[in-house]
Amino acid sequence: MKTIQADIKGGAIRRVYLIFGEEAYLRTACRDRLKQAVAGDDTINYTYFEGKDTTPEQVMEMAETLPFFAEKRLIIVENSGWFKRESDKLAAYLPDMPESTCLVFVEEAVDKRNKLYKKVSTLGYAAECKRQSTAELKRWISRGLGQAGKKITEATAEEFLRRTGDDMENIRQELEKLIGYVGDRDVVTIQDVRTITTSQISNRIFDMINAIAVRNQKKALDLYYDLMFLKEPPMKIMVLVARQFHAILQTKELREQGLSRDQIAERCGWRSFVVTRYMEQAARFSREELEECVSLCVEMDEAVKSGEIKDSVAAEMLIVKFSRGGQG
Repeated sequence: MKTIQADIKGGAIRRVYLIFGEEAYLRTACRDRLKQAVAGDDTINYTYFEGKDTTPEQVMEMAETLPFFAEKRLIIVENSGWFKRESDKLAAYLPDMPESTCLVFVEEAVDKRNKLYKKVSTLGYAAECKRQSTAELKRWISRGLGQAGKKITEATAEEFLRRTGDDMENIRQELEKLIGYVGDRDVVTIQDVRTITTSQISNRIFDMINAIAVRNQKKALDLYYDLMFLKEPPMKIMVLVARQFHAILQTKELREQGLSRDQIAERCGWRSFVVTRYMEQAARFSREELEECVSLCVEMDEAVKSGEIKDSVAAEMLIVKFSRGGQG
């Protein structure tokens, strides 16, 4: 992003850009900044292609068209899939593309061995929009609140991220709600966060497993029924429960080996606040209980896939069995 911002600020727009990576919010932000800088409100010299039905020939034909009463023609191609399969024709064309054309590709995933990727990297710039670290997200949250005249403590920011997850677009939406709720007050409290933010499915699963850990079957089932009311597929719930139990077991094993929270986060590729949650839950289960939970999740998954049992029944049975105390 910094390179693209520098190009825009210095008026040195390159002929071709690739914006890619997991973080959709950053991809969209980069794309829109380039669009505003190159084309602004000009619709005559701007073309947008989207999807795998777009052909290289369409893009090349438009790229050859000189801009009309403007310095640049902007073409944005999004979700083409060309960076995961070969597109030799376009890769061969780029060196000869007119200087008056700025071509911007936007993709979620790419293969860096791809010829088109290598050509764009050589001739222009490939910007990777990665998931942001916890520290970066906290700084981003603080800046967003600061622009609205609000402050937030480290602990409150952590609670906010626990509830929203790390998707930046979701964080942005929840920040807008939070700022509106806080009103004239200049400090955001943990209670503000808990009152106004929408708990994501992963947080409901976390709460469900907490309820299972203390054998509160009613609360665990209530959370499950809440998810069903929100139209979450039972199989998805089962997968997330299984994934979380596996992560808790892994955390417990690594803690027993003497690894710290940050070491576990680095080893497993998790965020530090996520590891903190897993550590809290790991302390509520014995290793044997967690191993049985993981094993039973696998058994139920196989039973559903073989048609022995319906997914909704399997998910409910798992919760009832886990929260009853003992898996036998």
